[in-house]
Amino acid sequence: MRVTFRLVVSIVLAAAAVSAGWTFFSARAERARLIDELDHRGSLLAEGLREAAEPLAKRADAKALERIAGRFGGRERLRGVSLHRPDGTAVAATSGLPPTAPPPREGRPFDCGLLDDGSLHRCTAPLEESPGFIAVFHGAAHVEAGVREVWRRGFMRLLTQVLLMSAITLWIVHLDVLAPIERTVEWMRLLRAGEDPGPAPPQGSVLGPLAREATKLARSLETARAAAEEEARLRHAGHALWTPERLKEHTKDRLRGKPMIVVANREPYLHVRKDGAVTVLRPASGLVAGVEPILKACGGTWVAHGAGDADRETVDSSDRVRVPPEEPRYSLRRVWLTREQEEGYYYGFANEGLWPLCHIAHARPQFREQDWKQYHAVNRLFADAVLTEIEGVEEPCVLIQDYHFALLPRMIKEARPDARVSLFWHIPWPNPEAFGICPWQREILDGMLGADVVGFHIQYHCNNFLETVDRALECRIDWERFAVRRGGHATLVKPYPISVALEENAGPPPSKEELLRSIGARGTLLVLGVDRLDYTKGILERFLAVERFLEDNPAYVGRFVFVELGAPSRTTIPRYRDFVEEVKREALRINARFDTKDTRGWRPIVLAVGHHERTEVARWYRVADACVVTSLHDGMNLVAKEYVASDREEPGTLILSRFTGASRELRDALIVNPYDVERVAAALRQAIEMEPEERRRRWESMREAVREHNIYRWGARLVDDLSRARPAGAAST
Repeated sequence: MRVTFRLVVSIVLAAAAVSAGWTFFSARAERARLIDELDHRGSLLAEGLREAAEPLAKRADAKALERIAGRFGGRERLRGVSLHRPDGTAVAATSGLPPTAPPPREGRPFDCGLLDDGSLHRCTAPLEESPGFIAVFHGAAHVEAGVREVWRRGFMRLLTQVLLMSAITLWIVHLDVLAPIERTVEWMRLLRAGEDPGPAPPQGSVLGPLAREATKLARSLETARAAAEEEARLRHAGHALWTPERLKEHTKDRLRGKPMIVVANREPYLHVRKDGAVTVLRPASGLVAGVEPILKACGGTWVAHGAGDADRETVDSSDRVRVPPEEPRYSLRRVWLTREQEEGYYYGFANEGLWPLCHIAHARPQFREQDWKQYHAVNRLFADAVLTEIEGVEEPCVLIQDYHFALLPRMIKEARPDARVSLFWHIPWPNPEAFGICPWQREILDGMLGADVVGFHIQYHCNNFLETVDRALECRIDWERFAVRRGGHATLVKPYPISVALEENAGPPPSKEELLRSIGARGTLLVLGVDRLDYTKGILERFLAVERFLEDNPAYVGRFVFVELGAPSRTTIPRYRDFVEEVKREALRINARFDTKDTRGWRPIVLAVGHHERTEVARWYRVADACVVTSLHDGMNLVAKEYVASDREEPGTLILSRFTGASRELRDALIVNPYDVERVAAALRQAIEMEPEERRRRWESMREAVREHNIYRWGARLVDDLSRARPAGAAST
């Protein structure tokens, strides 16, 4: 209330100052205008009377002069006329006028002005034939009255403005300040009390930024409290839940406060130009979803390729930017690549060579000498960036992500033997015969074995890797510890099934109908697919299963809708461009087949191609009745876990390929062979028609698996093994 009073008083004082200044100048202008009018009238009348007054001046005939003046009496405030000798003595004058008047100033034929008391205005003119002058007097009381009227109107205007502005100010303050504060306070109070506060308070008012920060703070506190309660519950039951806070303390303890460096090709935040402004894009990436929570919890630096068209505009002189933008927790260090480097290293060797080689999914690997050279050069470029980040740090911790950087561990180790280095391989590792296709398999294996820890999603891939190393290199395999000893260095090879953080207390879910309308779809049963448009994801097989499901179950025609959120990927590679076109053609074919008079406006398959942000995808997870993951070959596939981790009011159903790492953990999903179209179609029907009790039992079991084996536990296990590594030159602990 005190703030409101000060605000209103400030507005009143400011308005009063402006109004007083404006009125002062208006009054002065009005005074000058009225005096100018009197000057004009007096000079005209003096000019008109001068000739007739000449004889009267000679005779000093006051009565005749009064008769002449009487003709104008009462008109335009005329008070009288007088004739004077050169010294100012009156010769003749109408009654009531001063007996003397100063002569006109030299050089002025008409000398006009107010008398001393301001009640009379006098205008004098010299006589032409007789010595002396004529004086014309007008009443001037109206001049001050006019000035007072200006001040009165100014005061009334000020009073009206003050009342109106005060009322509007109080209304705005109440509407946009006090009321939002009251709602936010009440919302936070309910949240603090453990009650359901409903939707977050509106944040579009003047205090929007403050409300957003208060909401985030309240959500963070609620999440922390929920995590603490859950951890206490699990500890009571003999379990210990991994949380961001626990991982942070665990990492500090294991790494003794050393910074954590994550290296990945993809950056978690891109700055791009959109409609002339720089905006932040959060790519829907499994790697980002899995790794970023660790850096958010522990801090550190993420080193990545700067791919956004506005990335250079947002970094500092060291090519760093703090992220996330709304709540910075760690640094993003960007590495710049030329078009030639990106074509050879990323699109060429990594994604036309290693990707199809490791996935064994109907695409022939392409290995070119020039691509290999660029792959080697870019790995060296990233090594230089990492070495800059860890300069002066003893025993730094470096977490290298994925197949883009197979050579990087060795490069870092050669420059910094004391560094603790891990490489996590997010995609499958094929059998030794398949990997032997790569002309540079020895160089790749040697680069990977520079790491202290090499991780895969499942044990099967670890076995394949060790067998590949055993056949290709001179080394000793310790099958009991799953370690490789080569050149005096030991590399631990273990499975670390990556996961996600469980979403809880996310608030009311979005409207399914509104989401469907936003992409031009309609239906009552929503089944979701979320993928990069990649030939390994089984998208075509999934579409065929939808077609077979509708063939076998025509009752669902018009009700069932399958939404595929497809992100374009590696579109410069011909195989990927062809695949995208094939997916679009297949969706059009199936939609055309079921297009009848009774189903106008309905499509069984809605293909939404575009870059979908994580927040957008999360909204779909929360309303989809089922999610289909039919990868033909996958290391883990975090889409499956993200769907299970979503905060939903009602349980959903997951249809999951047996060829994903996730199928080892989410055993209560409907596990299918994606190549078996009939079985996937049957699973769609089973998912839709499943009894509520069974659906809830399966859902809660999968949620518990993700809760217990979350991303923080993944990070803790990796950090544990990395902290036990004994790099050359490391101080004893």
